[in-house]
Amino acid sequence: MNKIGVKNVQNKQEIERLFVQYKDDIYNYLVYYTGSMDVEDIVQDVFIKVITHFDRFENKSNRKTWLISIARHAAIDHYRKQKLKKLFSGKLLTSFLSTEKTPTEALEASEDARELYEAISKLKQSYREVLILRGIQRLSGAETAEILGWSLTKVNVTMHRALKQLENELNPVAKGGIQHETFS
Repeated sequence: MNKIGVKNVQNKQEIERLFVQYKDDIYNYLVYYTGSMDVEDIVQDVFIKVITHFDRFENKSNRKTWLISIARHAAIDHYRKQKLKKLFSGKLLTSFLSTEKTPTEALEASEDARELYEAISKLKQSYREVLILRGIQRLSGAETAEILGWSLTKVNVTMHRALKQLENELNPVAKGGIQHETFS
């Protein structure tokens, strides 16, 4: 067997050992980190990243620390994606995709679209660009970075800030607007 084959077999065995040894630790960490018992998908993402990036581990930290770091980033990525899906694929997109709308649904869809358009148009240009590319066009972070000539880190940070600002624009109460209360 050549060196590459031996290394791959050794890597596979080491990854299997890491999984058996640390899967419960990763699961428990993610439960506490996310506050949810529904973290199996994130655990799976962690070990997929371990498989694809195992050769990058430089033994500068212990393996458990490395795995927890991957788990933390996987949880952050997971919830960013969920927030993005919720924002862009909720009522608004389903109403756009539906061909059979009642007049009320059509009016609500156009009102939601107008509200989203107005909120996006109030954002600064860099926020608008990244929201449109990542959120509406559904491009990856790498594709967005390439288009904008930015680093992937800048795309991710700008997307996070843009979503926060968009949320403030769409929710006037969050940005100090008037909250309607019932008085008795």
